[in-house]
Amino acid sequence: METWNGTYQLEQELQWEPAGEGVVRQIMGYDGQLMIVKVKFEQDAVGNMHKHFHSQATYVASGKFELEIGGKKQVLTAGDGYYVAPDELHGCVCLEAGILIDTFSPHRADFVK
Repeated sequence: METWNGTYQLEQELQWEPAGEGVVRQIMGYDGQLMIVKVKFEQDAVGNMHKHFHSQATYVASGKFELEIGGKKQVLTAGDGYYVAPDELHGCVCLEAGILIDTFSPHRADFVK
């Protein structure tokens, strides 16, 4: 398994991959300890409730999302962010098409081919 994808990641050279109905993701920089992933949502797309052992911090680059983290819901828009503790149940509904910038520690080995 690859644990580093180089110093530079150029958007036009990176593939978008399916991540659910109406959702695609683009794997950006990572090594064994950190990963950044761009996730694009169409309006009404759902990020299903899930959990993982990684710490996650996310920045809302554009759009409007209803997040649910640990049973609490919050609507977030461009410029907002959120944190998900390891093994905390979370998911979202995209209210207006947008992009989330996810960071994970350690990296999501399950995202790397």
